[in-house]
This record gives sequence, structure tokens and C-alpha cells, in this order.
Amino acid sequence: MELYNEEHEVLRRTFKKFVENELAPHAEEWEENGAVPREIWKKMGDQGYLCPWIEEEYGGSGSDFQFSVIINEEIGRAGLAMSVDLHSDIIAPYIGTFGTEEQKAKWLPGCTTGDTILALAMTEPNAGSDLQEIKTTAVKQGDEYVINGSKTFITNGISGDLFVVACKTDTKVVPGYKGVSLIVVENGTPGFSKGRKLNKLGLHSIDTAELFFDNCRVPAGNLLGEENAGFKYLMQKLQQERLIASIAAQSLAERMLADAMEYAKTRKAFGKPIGQFQHNAFKIAEMATEVELGRTFLDRLVADHIAHKDVVTKVSMSKYWICEMANRVAYQCLQLYGGYGYMEEYPIARYYRNVRVHTIYAGTTEVMKTIISRNLGF
Repeated sequence: MELYNEEHEVLRRTFKKFVENELAPHAEEWEENGAVPREIWKKMGDQGYLCPWIEEEYGGSGSDFQFSVIINEEIGRAGLAMSVDLHSDIIAPYIGTFGTEEQKAKWLPGCTTGDTILALAMTEPNAGSDLQEIKTTAVKQGDEYVINGSKTFITNGISGDLFVVACKTDTKVVPGYKGVSLIVVENGTPGFSKGRKLNKLGLHSIDTAELFFDNCRVPAGNLLGEENAGFKYLMQKLQQERLIASIAAQSLAERMLADAMEYAKTRKAFGKPIGQFQHNAFKIAEMATEVELGRTFLDRLVADHIAHKDVVTKVSMSKYWICEMANRVAYQCLQLYGGYGYMEEYPIARYYRNVRVHTIYAGTTEVMKTIISRNLGF
């Protein structure tokens, strides 16, 4: 199974150097500051690393999905916490697929240059995975929608410039998900405000915030696609979203294992490298096996996704299993470091914190198992 040609490998080599020179040296600084500077987004945009799939007429390079996979893998393998995957391959595709020509011409070019940072506002204080329970409403008045409600746990909530917001445009329809629409809200729109920056366990360099809509008026032309079709659109894009989440977890697992193996070869106890103790060697063998299984499964899924196959069940499997596997790897790798693993000077402490949310965002492990079991006929 050949996923990549020479053009892809050139991109990987070039982007890997970019990561090593422009991104990785600043990871701790961004962690402490709680954000990735906007100039980094601009640098990535200048090099064509943001939304490479977008057509040339809208500022992209019209590249295939492999370009996105490579960029996300190398960010993950560098152990970086960035929201590039969310921006480029989860949110921008909503505009690219469901937007009108006018909407795409207005919004997509900024997504490719880094001038426009995207955010997706779905989760509410009392509505996480169950979108039919969202309370944020959008009432059409003339040529405007008036939005009222709030959102929470919104990635890029502080730094975001353009927000794709899930709203109820029909509050009476049953079941409730049939009344959900996607409406784009631009930063600075009257009635739209950003709340506090949330203090998270991990992913400190990615800002997360609350959002508030108080009679927020947006043009009716900001509706993405058809009214009340938002849930259908979200379902159409979940396969790629969960595949991207699996890529992030797999890549981070590979980084944690590689670092731990190097540490186990050089760190000595009782006169020999700790990797030579049978228990530690067996733990490394177990992790290496699981990481290899994850990589093999993931590459197959990427190939099937590129071929436009319906792999929702298998993607749900990968989202659940790979993210749980990455957490197992984080636990065992940190244990190998002993007391040093608990010190912030070692990256494994940061990875350990960051990987925990992988089993929660983009659909929890429990939701994934529910989807799998239902699709198996139970």
C-alpha cells in the first residue's frame, strides 16, 4: 500500500525541517504563554502549510489529502500542541464543501494565509456529544439571523477570527437535531463576545474559551448550506474529523515511544541501562507492538478515506483504540523515566498531560463504542 509519492516525500522532508527550525524550539515558550503566536500561523501560511487542499482560486494549492496527513503527522511526532489540524482539516472543509462561491471567496483565502484562524462552536455547558440538546438559537429576522446562547470548551476561542456556530433555527421540530443549522460568525460582530480563557489540564499552548451571543446579528448570507441541515453536515464531516484525531494520537504515541527507547538505552541503574531489565524491555516490546498495529490500521484507513470509502465504523474504532493506546503508551513511558518523568523539564510530562484529552474530544471513547456496536447490529 503506497500512500505517498516523491512529491509527498519532498513535502515531508521540507516540512520536517520547518518544524525543527521554526516550531519545536518554541514549544515550551508557547506552553508557558498559553498560545501559539499569530506570526507562526502567518509563517505556515506563507509556506503553504495551512489548508493545502483548498483550490488555487481561493488561495490554496489544491493538494491531495496526503499533504494534510503529512503536516499533521510531523506536528504530532514533534510533540507539539497546535490547532493546525482543527483549522485546516476539520473546520475549513465545512466552508469548502457547504459554502457558496461568495462565501468561499470571502473566507477561504485568509484561512490559507494564516490571517483568519478558525474555530468550531458546538459544545455548550449542558450539551456535549448530544447536539440535539443545544440551546443556542438563531432566529431569522429579515435578512439577518439573531443569535442568542453560549458555547464552552471552544478551541481557538480566544485567537479565533471566524466561528462556525451550531445553532437551533427550529426549536420545535422533533427530534431536535433536525433543527440545527451552521452559521458563520465573524470576530467583532456586535453581540458576540469571548469569555474567559479556560484553564485546562493539558494543551496549554492551544487556547480554549467560552463564547457568548447576546442578540448577535449576522447576515442571513452567513448560513452555511441549507437551514436546518447542520446536523447532517456535521455527520458528513465526522469521518475525517475522527481520522485527523487518530492521526494526532498515533503520531504522539510514536514520539513518546521513540523518546522513551532512547532514554532506556542511556539511563543506567544498578550498573546497566534500564532498558536491559526484562520488565522494562517487555514493556517497550508491548508498546512497540501496539504502536505498530496503530500505524498499520491508520494507514489503511487513510487510504480508504482518500478513495472515498465509507469507513465510519472503522474510523470510530481507530478513534477509540488509537487514542486509548496513546494514553497507555504515555503512562508506561512516563513510568520508565521514574522521578524524572514527573519533572516538567522532560517533555514526557507535557505529552502525558496533552494526550489525555484525545479520548474525549471529537467523540469520547464511550461514544465511539456506541457507534461501533450499533453499526455491528447491536
